[in-house]
Amino acid sequence: MQAPSKIKLHRDTAELEIQFGIEHYRLSAEFLRVHSSSAEVKGHGPDQAKLQFGKRDVSIKTVEPVGNYGIRLIFSDGHDSGIYTWKALRELGEHRDQLWREYLQALELAGVSRDPHTSAVRLT
Repeated sequence: MQAPSKIKLHRDTAELEIQFGIEHYRLSAEFLRVHSSSAEVKGHGPDQAKLQFGKRDVSIKTVEPVGNYGIRLIFSDGHDSGIYTWKALRELGEHRDQLWREYLQALELAGVSRDPHTSAVRLT
């Protein structure tokens, strides 16, 4: 997969802007953090994914190139594992709305929040 023609970190809005030809995406730091490809998030198998919560205020501190195939993002919460390949970034951009809806539903079902100060599991 070809590298993006543009990658820009917008610190003021905590978004990463990515352009592949005419396709253009702005992905929030929170969205990228909760969809990291790292084992911490995805686990080592399909049933091992760990729901990330309390990440509303996370930001991207650094964007580092990884070879010719992707980037590594360093987040303000210390998360720095997981490589975002060009293919993965394009797919995240293309499916952002659906993935975000699914994430919000998962938070609701788990009884946790995007807000870092109210992320304790509800006791019922």
